[in-house]
Amino acid sequence: MIDFRYHLVSIVAVFLALTVGLVLGTTMLQDPLLNTLESETSELREQSETLRAEKERAEALNDAGDAMAGVYADDMLGGRLEGLGVVVVSAPGADEEVRDGLEARVEQAGGTVEGRLALTDKYIDPDQATFVGELADQLAEDADGSAGSGGPYERAAVRLVEAVGAEDGSEGEDGEDGEGDAGIDGEAVLAGFAEAGLLAVEGEPAEAADAALVLAPAAPFPDGAPSTPEGEASEPPGNDAVLPLAEAVGGDAPALLAGGASAAGPGGLVARAREDGAPVATADAVGRAVGDVAAVLALAEAVGDGPGHYGVGPEADGFLPDPPPPAREDGEASERGGTSTERRTPQAG
Repeated sequence: MIDFRYHLVSIVAVFLALTVGLVLGTTMLQDPLLNTLESETSELREQSETLRAEKERAEALNDAGDAMAGVYADDMLGGRLEGLGVVVVSAPGADEEVRDGLEARVEQAGGTVEGRLALTDKYIDPDQATFVGELADQLAEDADGSAGSGGPYERAAVRLVEAVGAEDGSEGEDGEDGEGDAGIDGEAVLAGFAEAGLLAVEGEPAEAADAALVLAPAAPFPDGAPSTPEGEASEPPGNDAVLPLAEAVGGDAPALLAGGASAAGPGGLVARAREDGAPVATADAVGRAVGDVAAVLALAEAVGDGPGHYGVGPEADGFLPDPPPPAREDGEASERGGTSTERRTPQAG
């Protein structure tokens, strides 16, 4: 008959066997395991140091490229936008320092920054889309013009393009600025959008644009609500609000949509424009001297040869136009008539 002593001896034997196994196992595996871990740690450390050195070299090369672009910018840009008035349109979230840098390059190329339109968060708010469209229709009715077709942002884009005069033949029959052939009072239209809190106006952009520069946000707009049962996010609503404006101005006048590297990535405004085949030049490397120079060359190319796509992101034709666009002749008139010296000097808004 099995008694308590038998059970006790069996339990002790089992634990003793486990103890012996653990001791033997750790003794036999200790050295190989430690050697393997030390070797892998050393390899990872070397890889980290190599990557750090490569990163530092890349940054040094980028800095050198910016320095070289700064030295030769006058030669690369001089006269490329001579006689052209440029209106700058900033999407919500656009970097002001990047905008200022691009404007400086535009002026270095002989262009004149006539004014700015800064779209607000209210403009791109999906809940405000109906209001945006209704305002655009009202402003068209006030001017005895056609409300146009399409969605609310398409109709608003038409009004804004007419207001800044970024279309062929936008001068009135008397040849004076102020009201175009469609009877649009540019200043009144811009004032209407500004009073509604949809944009801010600086300078005097009304009826002043021979070309336009549209600046993408510093980071892509937030994704929309999930559009599939699997929960995949939809296209950022901000893109649907801003892109029609870039398309409208690009359909009637030279235009550049510019942004940083993120703008050409997933959900980026530049990426969306390239995917949709929008009639606007794009650049995705602004924010550094070399990228800003390339962007202004892209705008200059759009003036003469049509839009191209430049930078380092997907669908780019190259980093910059090759060959570069030629300089415009001194005092050469734009298609809209007049030269930069005949235009108004922008004032701070």
